[in-house]
Amino acid sequence: MEFKEAKNKFVQTWGALGSQWGINKTMAQIHALLMVSHEAVSMEDIMEELQISRGNASMNLRALMDWGIVYKEYKAGERREFFTAEKDLDELAVKISRERSKREIKPALKVLKEVSALESDGTAAEKHFVDQTSKLYDFVLKADNMLDKITEYKDNWLAKLVVKIMK
Repeated sequence: MEFKEAKNKFVQTWGALGSQWGINKTMAQIHALLMVSHEAVSMEDIMEELQISRGNASMNLRALMDWGIVYKEYKAGERREFFTAEKDLDELAVKISRERSKREIKPALKVLKEVSALESDGTAAEKHFVDQTSKLYDFVLKADNMLDKITEYKDNWLAKLVVKIMK
């Protein structure tokens, strides 16, 4: 397999996986392209490589920068913007974990806490609902707290081991 073919296969596969992870395909493809590029890539080169519009590239680059996993770089004498991805896989895992917690787990916890605080009128169905949503809230809260501890202590050897196992 040639380099260009291998690179394209990786970018396409990473893009397909992205949709399973809850991000759009183009966002994942841009991330993949930047992650395997040995130097910063211009928006124009991203657009050409992935055959996407400027608006699509811009919107997805902004989202990746918001996640903290893509950075803008400036090159002396260049008017174009260049982008690079986080290359440290441990740091990438931590940033993605934190962002997913903020966007997905924390809002779910808020809803679970709210619905489990239902004032039951004493029916079996309502008691069961409150009991199950309370248990679910406790479980998700423990998992989120564990994730927070792992990402806080990423320099700790045990946390690094757990993060690598989770990958």
